Amino acid sequence: MSSPTFPDGFLWGAATSAFQIEGAAAQGGRGESVWDRFARTPGRIADGSDGAIACDHYHRVQGDIVLLQQLGLGAYRFSVSWSRVMPRGRGEANAAGLDFYDALVDLLLAAGIRPFVTLDHWDLPQGLQDQGGWPARSTCEAFVAYAEAVARRLGDRVKDWATHNEPWCVAHLGWQTGDHAPGLRDPAASLRAAHHLLLSHGQAVPVLRRESRGARVGIVLNLTPAYPASPSEADVEATRRFDGFFNRWYLDPLYGGAYPADAIADRVRDGHLNGPELPFVRDGDLAAIATPTDYLGVNYYSRAVLRSDAIPELANAPRTELPAPASERTEMGWEIYPRGLYDLLLRLRRDYRPPLIHLTEIGAAFPDAPDGKGQISDGRRIVYLRDHLREAKRAIDEGVPVAGCFVWSLIDNFEWQFGFTKRFGLVWVDFASQRRTPKESASWYRDVAAKNQLDDALALR
Repeated sequence: MSSPTFPDGFLWGAATSAFQIEGAAAQGGRGESVWDRFARTPGRIADGSDGAIACDHYHRVQGDIVLLQQLGLGAYRFSVSWSRVMPRGRGEANAAGLDFYDALVDLLLAAGIRPFVTLDHWDLPQGLQDQGGWPARSTCEAFVAYAEAVARRLGDRVKDWATHNEPWCVAHLGWQTGDHAPGLRDPAASLRAAHHLLLSHGQAVPVLRRESRGARVGIVLNLTPAYPASPSEADVEATRRFDGFFNRWYLDPLYGGAYPADAIADRVRDGHLNGPELPFVRDGDLAAIATPTDYLGVNYYSRAVLRSDAIPELANAPRTELPAPASERTEMGWEIYPRGLYDLLLRLRRDYRPPLIHLTEIGAAFPDAPDGKGQISDGRRIVYLRDHLREAKRAIDEGVPVAGCFVWSLIDNFEWQFGFTKRFGLVWVDFASQRRTPKESASWYRDVAAKNQLDDALALR
């Protein structure tokens, strides 16, 4: 196999999020977030842990930037803690919180690393949750004011901004299934939350551009290509339904100015809406959501294979049974399917035509641990990254404007409802001592970034 070379200027980076690594939950004037409250609720986190210390990045930021330098990466995607900047979610900004991110940006730039800032990575201030959270329209106004405060402080140096990370997770996992904070099960509220996340994004875009001259603004979506388990009409219908609520519910208003009519009809049939009119959508909302952006952030982890028997009204429909192929999975239980990234990227170009795409997250959880010599061999992660990057390069060769890749994640961290039981990092963390140890994948990724090329010899050593 050839060793693909990426375009000149292709951006190699790594990603983290504030709640998962920062710790210092009660320091520097930081307020409580919905994930602080959720993690303290018995039974919510797999190992009973929380993010109070996490990876102690708040106190170890200089060492973590050295890790980025050692990897030779040109960019770092991180999120700002809304609760650290505005402890109650609105009102006067907390000077100490802004100071922390101001210093972080300066350290990154001094190290030659381009900062990519995500304003909202799920950790809504609890004060706003107490006032209704994302289903409340007033949260949009609070988010725009928060975005303005951060951009006013950092916008002279930060030029790459994302408004939200994975709004589907906030709206669906937080408000419909209850698996994420705030842990509620209210399908109607979930739809309002999704709309207000998108609306606040659209409202914040011009504010970010005003406060950060030359800003490049986008949003980050977790997107999952959907495939029918068989050619049966019932499985094809199940696939359409999944794609509608998971992918198109976010992509269509962002790039087409409307929610997908078939997905609205599905929500009516499910009893989540009373009719085809969306009562939470006001005049001007859809135009605001469709405000043009500079890039789309794509987080890709796996595909979805849809079977009609997972949907009650389709369960008895005639279908052709095809056995699912045996496939490798990550420790999250997610199928490893690199081809899905290629299919997704081509679909985005065909149907939505974003001006630029960054792979804002690709990565895999495996149970890596140091051996007797303190070395960490994680060959499966290397193969995972190599194969997904190969598919991304195929898409680039076919004209998809992919401009950068951020591996999830720089370091092992607090993995939401799984606590410290899942490790995605290029760097292993001993959570007791906070010692960082680069894994074999870190060396591999460093070499790929240095050469701007996938080298099979590196991947298979």
